[in-house]
Order: sequence, then structure tokens, then C-alpha cells
Amino acid sequence: MGSVISALAIAFLLYIFTFFMDGDIGIVLISFMVIAPLISLAFGLGGRKRARISMSCDGFVKKGSRLKVTVTVEKSGFFPLGMIELHLSASEVFSGEKDIYRLTVIGRDSRSFTYELEAKIGGNGRIAVAEAYSCGFLGFLKFRLGTPLPPDISVGVIPEIPEASSASRLIRSIADSVVTSDEEESSDTALLFSANTAPGYEHREYEQGDAIKRINWKLSVKKDKLMVRLDEAVASIRPVIALDLYRKGAADSSVLTDEERIICSAFALVSLLVKQGIACTFLYHGQGGETVSENVETPDQTGQLLLKVIAEKVVPEQRIRLLDTSACACVIASTDLSAELAEITAAFEDRESVSLIGKSADAENKTDLPMWYLDGDNNFKQV
Repeated sequence: MGSVISALAIAFLLYIFTFFMDGDIGIVLISFMVIAPLISLAFGLGGRKRARISMSCDGFVKKGSRLKVTVTVEKSGFFPLGMIELHLSASEVFSGEKDIYRLTVIGRDSRSFTYELEAKIGGNGRIAVAEAYSCGFLGFLKFRLGTPLPPDISVGVIPEIPEASSASRLIRSIADSVVTSDEEESSDTALLFSANTAPGYEHREYEQGDAIKRINWKLSVKKDKLMVRLDEAVASIRPVIALDLYRKGAADSSVLTDEERIICSAFALVSLLVKQGIACTFLYHGQGGETVSENVETPDQTGQLLLKVIAEKVVPEQRIRLLDTSACACVIASTDLSAELAEITAAFEDRESVSLIGKSADAENKTDLPMWYLDGDNNFKQV
């Protein structure tokens, strides 16, 4: 509507100038005002299917740093493009949610510019070209590009994982469960070994990088070489840490901040357990929302796992699934402590060893399971 009013106003001024002030110059101006828009219209329509857009940037950025996104507009054919208008958008883990850029490609085949964003919330972020138009060179009229827009770019914003205190009762209870289960397993192995002169688990020779606690010392003495139990044999003595980023609908900054807190709490726990020599099984949402299970035994694996988690887009209305219900202990870090969690943990063999981690002391816990949270001093406290 604004463009129509502007055009009518210009037409009225040309009429006054031509017929009441200077007719010759008025004719020239009218010719220019008719021909120029037609040429601009031709540029705008001609550029709809000749402009192709691409984006590139790093896959990960630390929280608090700036991310540089390179946007490139390429043209096909010799004829120059008119003005290209790009509407860039980013999810709320970044500052500067939406910006509009205008550029033209004349005398060369492509033109690029850098779009900068500040990473302000840890987690997975998305950057996209929301809309793109060909506007001619005057910019009065614009037409949506007929070429496909580039796919969204997924960027993981790496949060700072706090160092949790080892004095927490949560840590001690998990360690006690591991020690108890390990003793029971060793006892069962010894009974099978004494009765059948062979251990009750599958084994292989020790390789560099294997966890020391997986070594079967009795069998190693007998064979005169170090033998380790396979992962399946020690699954029951490995606690499960599950990350449940449950999201209802669209995510605003408060939802993303809660998810960051849960991610930091879960990885603070995993990092502390690994440093204490306790290997873990970590569950998280993978591509498409399916549950992915990863074994974590070293600090390096913890850092690699964090990158995998923040590289995945959160799928709304998806709950974590417990793939192993025979573990010695289970801790679920969730953004939503609803009654559904009680149903998810119902099949767990030792339900008394199941705990929850909430976003804060004020998190609403609708289950009968104990809830912990990571306070400002990096201590896990029970509510």
C-alpha cells in the first residue's frame, strides 16, 4: 500500500511539473519514470531463477564467542543481477534473531558477505535464509526467488561444563551402587570359575586403553596374560546417565536456558564420575529423536560426547527411552519432571536406584523419584 501511495504522489508531481512549470523537462522526466521501472522490473523478473544462495560457517562455537557466517550469492549467465534481498534468521541461542541484507552482483559471478552472531546460550542453534527476493535495481518491486534456498545450518554452542563437587550424596550413592554390583559380579564369576574351571563371561586379551576395572585378574593369572571382560559383561555395573531434553512446542530463550542447565548438570555428573574411575552409559536424543547409547570411560570421551549432543536438534514431544533396565544405578536429567518419567522408569529392575536431575530447586517434580539439582556452588543437592 505504501508503494502505491508513493507512486501516485510521484505521478501527481510529474503532472504539475509538466503542465504547469516546464513541459520539455517534464516529458523527459516522465519518460525516465516510465522506462526506469520497466527496466528494473525486467531485472527483478530475470533474476528470480538466476540467483543461487549458499551459507557456510563453523559447526561449533563456544558460548560467549562470535560466529561468522559467510553468505554467498551466485548468478548464472552473463547478464547482471539486480538487487537481491535476503532475510536471515537464527534461533534464540544467538543474538540478532533476524537481519535483512541487500546486495547486487554486477561484473562478477558471485558476491559474499559475513553475517556475525553472538552465541549466548549453550545447545543446538539453527541459522537460515528465511526469505529471498529479486528486486530489480530500484527496489520498488520484489519477487520471491524461484531457486531453492540453502538448507538450515546446525551449529552447536559449547557451554562451559562446571566441575561438580565429589562430596555430594548423589555421587556417593552411585559409587556405592557400582561397588556393590561389582562385588556381586565378581562373586558370581568366582563361583562359575570354581565350578566349571572357566569364568562365566566372554573375554579377550587386554589392549591399551581398556579400563583397568574390566580386567579379570583370576583368569589373567591362569593364562599368564591380562584378560578383560567384554562390555556386555560389565553393563550391569555401569551407571546410566540419561539426558531428556523434553520440549513442548516452540522454544523461547527461557526454554533454551533450561535445556542448557540440564546439559551442564548431566555432563558435570558424567565428567565427575569418569574422573572418579566410574565408567558410564550415556543416553541422549539422536537424529530424528531416537535414543542413542554411548559408553563413556575417559575425560576425552566426555568432551567428544558433548559435541555429539549439542550437534543434534531437539525434537519436540520426544521422551528418552531407557535401553538398559539392569544397570546398577540410573540418573535422568530432564527439563520436564512429569509423571511420564515415572512410567519410563517403571521397568527398571532396582527402581530405588533411580534419581532425577532438575533444572533448579524450584523445578516441579510430579514423580515419586528423588530429585537433585546443581546449585551455584556446583554441588548436587537433593530437594
